[in-house]
Amino acid sequence: MYKLYISIKKEILQLINDKVGLLIMFAMPLLLVVIITLIQDSTFKLVKENKISMLVVNRDAGAQGKKLTEMLAHSGMFTITTDGTIAKASIKSELLKQNRNVALYIPENFSESLHQKASEIGNLFLTDLGVKDSASKSKPVKLTSIDFFHDPVLQDNYCYSIIGVVQSYLQLIENNLMVENMYTEMGDGKTPISIKSVLTQNQVTITKTSATNANFDIMPNATQHNVPAWTVFAMFFMVVSLGSNIVTERKNGSFIRLKTTPTSFWLVLTSKMGVYLLAAILQVLLIFSVGRWLFPLINLTPLILPNDLIGLSMVVVFSGLAAVSYALMVGSLAKTQEQANGFGAVSIIIFAALGGIWVPVFVMPGYLKVMSHFSPLYWCLEGFYTVFLKGGNWTELLKVAAFLLSFIGACLLVVFGSLKRNKII
Repeated sequence: MYKLYISIKKEILQLINDKVGLLIMFAMPLLLVVIITLIQDSTFKLVKENKISMLVVNRDAGAQGKKLTEMLAHSGMFTITTDGTIAKASIKSELLKQNRNVALYIPENFSESLHQKASEIGNLFLTDLGVKDSASKSKPVKLTSIDFFHDPVLQDNYCYSIIGVVQSYLQLIENNLMVENMYTEMGDGKTPISIKSVLTQNQVTITKTSATNANFDIMPNATQHNVPAWTVFAMFFMVVSLGSNIVTERKNGSFIRLKTTPTSFWLVLTSKMGVYLLAAILQVLLIFSVGRWLFPLINLTPLILPNDLIGLSMVVVFSGLAAVSYALMVGSLAKTQEQANGFGAVSIIIFAALGGIWVPVFVMPGYLKVMSHFSPLYWCLEGFYTVFLKGGNWTELLKVAAFLLSFIGACLLVVFGSLKRNKII
C-alpha cells in the first residue's frame, strides 16, 4: 500500500508541475465550451425564438396581397417591413442594404390571378355536381408566381421551411376565395361566417414530442449539446500531457530504474491511470459547473443535469478510462515528445471530427457515418447524449460501455506489447 501511495504521489506532483499540460486539460476546454456555446446559442435561438426579418414588396392593387402580408405578420415568425415602391430588379440590393433575411415580391395582378383561379376551381366543382352546365367550363388559369429572395448565407433547408409557411397561407387564401366564389355562383350571396371560421381554423394539430425516456420534454439548446461534447474532447486531449510524460520517463531511464526495485511496473501503470482518471473526473466537474452556474450569468441557458446520476457516473468513468488508455498507448508507441504531442493532438482532432463533436453524425455522408463508429469520442458522446437528452436508456448505455471496454482493453494490450518489446517490463 505504501508503494502505491508513493507512486500516486509521484504522478500527482508530476501532473501539477506540468503547467502547459494543465492549461491544455483545464483552461482550453473551458474557453472552447464558453466561446462555441456563445456562437451556437444564436443559431438555436434563430430556430426557436428569434423572428425572421422579411421585406415584403407588395405591388398588388387588390386585397389578397395585403391579406397575405397581414397573415405573415400575425404568424409570430416574421418581423415584416413593407415597401411597395421598390422595383423587382432592386430587391436584391435592398435586401442586403437593409440587412434582412428574406424578401417577398407580390406582383401587380396577384389578387386578380387568385380570383380567376378560385373561379375556375369553383366552376369545376359546380359542374361536376350538376349545378352548372358543362358548357360553362372555363379555360385553365395559370397563377401568377410570387418571388422569394433570401440572403445567400441562409441554408436551403431553412429557406424551404419559410417557403412552406408562405405556401400554407396562400392555400388558405385560395380556399377562402374558392368557397366564396361557389356561394356567389349558386346565388347565395356571401359565405356564411360559420363556414369562414371553419376554414380559417387548423383542422389537424401536430404535437411535437422528443423521443426520450425522460418524463419531461428536453428542449435542444447549445448548452445541452456543447458541454458534454467538449467535455469528451477535453478528456481525450490529456494525451498531450500524459503521452509526453511517458516518453520523458522512458528517455530519462525512470522505467529502467523501476526494474531494479521490488516495485511492480503494473503498480506504476495503475497509479498513472488512477491519477489521470481523477483528473478527467475533475475536468467533468469543472466544465459542468461552468455550464450550470456561469452560463446563466452570461445569458446562456444553464446546463440541466440528468436525473440518472448512476448512468452519468458510469459514462464519466468509462470515458475517462478510455481517454487515459489512449494516452498511455500513444506515449508507449511514440519515440519522442514531438511524436507524442503531434500524433496525439492530430488523432484526437480527427476522432472528434468523426465522432460528432463538431458536426452532428446524422448530417455526414453514409461512409463517414460508418467510420464514426470507430471513433472512441463518438461512443463517449453517445453515452452523454443518452443520459442528458434521451432519459438514460440502459440498453444504449450498455452498448456504449461494451465498446469503450473493448477500446480500453485494446489500448492496454498495445501498451503491454510495446513496453514488452522495448524490454521495459
